[in-house]
Parts: sequence; C-alpha cells; structure tokens
Amino acid sequence: MAVQAMAPRKIELKGTPREIGLQHGRLLQSEIKSQMEVYGAMFELTSQMAWPEVLDVAAEFAATIKRLTPEIFDEMQGIAEGAQVQLLDIVALNCRSEIALGRFTDGCTSIAWNVGNVQSKKVVLAQNWDWTAQVKKNIVMMSIEQVGTPKIWMITESGIVGKIGFNSASVGTCLNAIRARPILSTKVPIHVALRLCLQSTSVDGAIATLRTLGGVASSQHILLADKTRAVGLELSPLGDVHLSEQDGIVTHSNHFIENRYVEEPPWLAGSPVRLERIRQLAAKLKSEGVGGDMVEGSLLRERIFSDTFNAPQAICCIEDASRPIQTRSSTLFNVVMSLKEGEGGSSAEVVWGKPGSGEEGPTLVMPW
Repeated sequence: MAVQAMAPRKIELKGTPREIGLQHGRLLQSEIKSQMEVYGAMFELTSQMAWPEVLDVAAEFAATIKRLTPEIFDEMQGIAEGAQVQLLDIVALNCRSEIALGRFTDGCTSIAWNVGNVQSKKVVLAQNWDWTAQVKKNIVMMSIEQVGTPKIWMITESGIVGKIGFNSASVGTCLNAIRARPILSTKVPIHVALRLCLQSTSVDGAIATLRTLGGVASSQHILLADKTRAVGLELSPLGDVHLSEQDGIVTHSNHFIENRYVEEPPWLAGSPVRLERIRQLAAKLKSEGVGGDMVEGSLLRERIFSDTFNAPQAICCIEDASRPIQTRSSTLFNVVMSLKEGEGGSSAEVVWGKPGSGEEGPTLVMPW
C-alpha cells in the first residue's frame, strides 16, 4: 500500500528584517540544525571541507551580503539568534550552492507558459524541485510580510531566506542549478538573489536590482515571471544571458542554453534529454489546442511533471542508488504558480513528493 508524503510545515513571518529573522530561527530551530548536519556531511563529501572550513568561506560571503543587502544580512542575524546558532552557520546555508562548487547531483526542470490574452494577463510558472531527500523534512512553506515590499509566499529550506515562490505583485521564481566556474564571493549568493526577485514588483524591476548589485556569485538559472511575461535568467559571475519566450514558453533544466561566459564542464547527461522532453510535451499540449485556463496544475502534473522518460534522470527524478546517499537526488515537490491580475490574484499549487507516483501528498495551496 502506497504511503503518502508528509505535508510540510507552514509558517508566517512578519515585521522588520530582524523580527522576521528571529521568528524564522525560533520556529525552525531544530530544522535549521538538521540542515547544518545534512550540508556538513555533503560539503565533506563533495568539497572535502569540514564545517569550520565552510565557515571560513561563509565569512567572505557574509561581508558581501552585509555590504550589498544589509537588510537581508540583518534578517540572517535574526535567524541565527532565534535558532541559537552562529551567524556564519546561517550564511553557510544561504551560500550552500556556492560553497559546494556544484560538485553534487542536482536536478529540477522548469517551464513558464504565457497563457494571457488581450482581455486578461496570466503566466503559469512551474517546476519539479529535485534534491537530496535528506532535506525534505526541513522544507517549509513560508509567507513573509514586511513594510515596503510585496508579501511573499515561497517554498524554502529552513534557514534559507529566498527560493521558489511568488509575491502579491504577481512576480514568481523557479530555480535550476548549473555547474560552472568561477564562483565569486564578492557577488550575492543565488538564494539572496532569489529573495531580491521575490521582493520586486515586476520582471523588469527584479532584473534591474540584480544588475545594480553587480550580478550573482555562481552560475544558476532563475526562471522569472510576472503576469505579463517570463524570462529565463542564465546568470553567472562573468555575465548574464536572458532567454525570451518562444511561442509563449520558456523551459530550462540544468545546463546553460546560451550563456557562454563561464567554464561549464560536462555534468548531468540527463539535463539535455529533460530539456528536449519538456519541450516536446509542451508542444504536444499546444498542438491539442491547450491554452488559457486549461493550463493549470493537475494538467501539468499529469502530462509533464510525472514523466519518467530517461529515468532516473527524468523530469520526475528518481534516486540513483549507485550514488552516495548524500548526493542522491529525487523530485521532492512540484509547484505550479498562476501569476495573474484581477479577482483572487496570484496563487500556487504544491504537491509534496513525485507527481503521479501514487505516494505524493495532497495538493496544497498558496496563499493558505
């Protein structure tokens, strides 16, 4: 008999950056400490770095975060105090993508579909998030409300200030990890960049913010959208490339499509296969006349995100038992966001576990 996945915790944070951090740390103290253990073991395996060495690297990023995004730095200080850990422990979690230097197996396949028309604007933004199952118990659904920025709803790892989600201005983010060199600690980590996007009121505003701050520390792809358009941000420390919609759609997996500014060694053989596969599946839906309000969560989960072609490195990722437990990835959740204007505003559906597996949890909604 199939066992359904446990639903994540939901927490609501509100106030100044420091107050938001304190609430975050106090509510998720045990999960944050668990994350430190998970990533400590991962860093030792992938980067041959013990936790004290990790904190040395985190100190470099801490100086950058304090200089470029002081409010987010204040929030991290609050998280550390609330969780009763060191500030650099929290910085390390927020720089985990940079510290590990990409030397682990990640996944994630994402799509943005502009289904708006003259009468109404709407972009559907969705992805499967693939990562080590060891962090699944520490993932939360979080809302953040602070003065001067839109309210945020996101799915994130405990201790991490920004990830996958959307805001009350209908700006949303998805993330695809990329393995490439170099990594520069003088630029903001990708999870800080995601938070900055989620504090923006438009795609253009988010792009302008990242440009003003000088770009990001590591090579990553943020699939960014608002209710009018979607853009694939192939970000790197040495230069960015923006991918426009093709026939209303942007898709991505875990390799750069056009960004050639950085050195990108061969990584996941399944990434090009997944990219071609999601493009084929989306094209088939379009050929069947699917569009507008038909593009919604249950359809995308059934026709795209449950797909196991080329398993284990499929759109719906399955663990590869030949890899060390610390670096095995599988699909931990699926999210489908509807970014739109008008009555009801934007919303999202989240399914915990592998879509279509029979073991996934119930469909959850944001806002809740």
